[in-house]
Amino acid sequence: MLIEYGSGAIMSVPAHDQRDFEFARKYDIPVMQVICHEDEVRDVTCNETDNEAMDTAYTGDGVMVNSGPFNGLHNRKEGIARVIDHLKKNGIGEGTVNYRLRDWGISRQRYWGAPIPVVFCDKCGPVRVPDDQLPVILPTDIKFAESGKSPIATMDSFINTSCPKCGGDAKRETDTMDTFMCSSWYFNRYTSPRCETALADKQDVDYWAPVDQYVGGIEHAVLHLLYARFFTKFLKDIGAVSVAEPFSRLLTQGMVVKDGAKMSKSKGNVVPLDKMCEKYGADATRLFILFAAPPERDLEWDDSGIEGASRFLNRLHRFVTGSLALIKKGDTENIAPLDGLPKELASIRRATHKTIVRVNNDFNRFQFNTVIAAIMELLNGVTALKFDDSVNSASVLREAVETMLKVLQPISPHVTGELWEMTGHATDLLDEPWPREDETCLVEDEALIVVQVNGKLRGKITVPVDASKDFVQNAALDDLKVKKFIEGKEIRKVIVVPGKLVNIVV
Repeated sequence: MLIEYGSGAIMSVPAHDQRDFEFARKYDIPVMQVICHEDEVRDVTCNETDNEAMDTAYTGDGVMVNSGPFNGLHNRKEGIARVIDHLKKNGIGEGTVNYRLRDWGISRQRYWGAPIPVVFCDKCGPVRVPDDQLPVILPTDIKFAESGKSPIATMDSFINTSCPKCGGDAKRETDTMDTFMCSSWYFNRYTSPRCETALADKQDVDYWAPVDQYVGGIEHAVLHLLYARFFTKFLKDIGAVSVAEPFSRLLTQGMVVKDGAKMSKSKGNVVPLDKMCEKYGADATRLFILFAAPPERDLEWDDSGIEGASRFLNRLHRFVTGSLALIKKGDTENIAPLDGLPKELASIRRATHKTIVRVNNDFNRFQFNTVIAAIMELLNGVTALKFDDSVNSASVLREAVETMLKVLQPISPHVTGELWEMTGHATDLLDEPWPREDETCLVEDEALIVVQVNGKLRGKITVPVDASKDFVQNAALDDLKVKKFIEGKEIRKVIVVPGKLVNIVV
């Protein structure tokens, strides 16, 4: 840091970099502290004795001292902006942003990857392969050496060529490019894979781009995303694409952890999924992986968890196969409205359509674990009710089962597809439309009210949603569980919060 004094003299201030500080002390260069820790500020002007007493550089943030009109300001919260403003007003400087850019070494000593289009000529030196000779194609008649070295490094038929400039003997570059050179733009190619005159047809790219959703591991959070942005901005600059950003949304998935360590072959803690699929089935394996943790969190592998997933699917299978006759009797197109159903059936219909809303929201947020939890809750509700042989009962059951199979299909496609066929459907479950909620089934006619006595939970009551305060209060006072805590005591106050709680003060 430099300070200019009124006389025009320039003095270095190496008080805030340890290497500069040690250099200054060695060669008796004056040291002046201009930032001080907030707890140590005594005077905004530090004297020479204070500066000489420093035994190490102060590298933290704090209050500006020995800084003229900026004394007393926090160096980051206010100081930087005020100094930049002062420089601009006096025409002696302005704020700027500095980037720490590094070269990207794209060459790799391996076979796979795009060949670097350069040849080396003894007369002309390095020469770029002309456009009309691109792309340089990797040879396919290769033999991999036990040493692991690239097979083209010693392949004369690939290496020996002619110089594009002088026509003399030359040798090809045998390094290939980092695979990021291809993976940073390939998604544009997907928009028009048959285009033969460019990387992609610009009209197609403009229609599809940017990518709606990017899903990748934590190791992609910097490198691939960064390179893809570099490429996209370059392609925009040359007019190949119109978007400046390649991806609209990002989901960074967590790692799989076993025995407290990230699962990897080198650590020998890998669970062979083929064996898991053989024992429990692919559907149970998929269900466990998605249920064990939200996708952005690390998944702690636990063999008992996959056993639980298997039990759930078996339970669903047993229930559906044991209810086939009644399910086939149902008619989901002509179910009676809620007010025409018994209370228990109306409750199942509400639960079914609330599940649809819940799983839709959770799928959109990639919260697959709560999607599965919602399906489990619906199955619990359905299996707890004894359905009779009436058409209404069969129809409510059929609607609930079909909903469970449809929303579980993306997670466990095999068992749900089989059950769908067993319930009498001629069409494949994959071809079925996604279930849609019925708004009339989302309206509650009853509310669950929490009852407290002196702020402590003592009971719960169910009342009509349009019940008056007096009705709710009387229902709370009459509840048998609540009576045990208020009997023989003076009720000083009853606070009713409509639709939520009743607090009885005694």
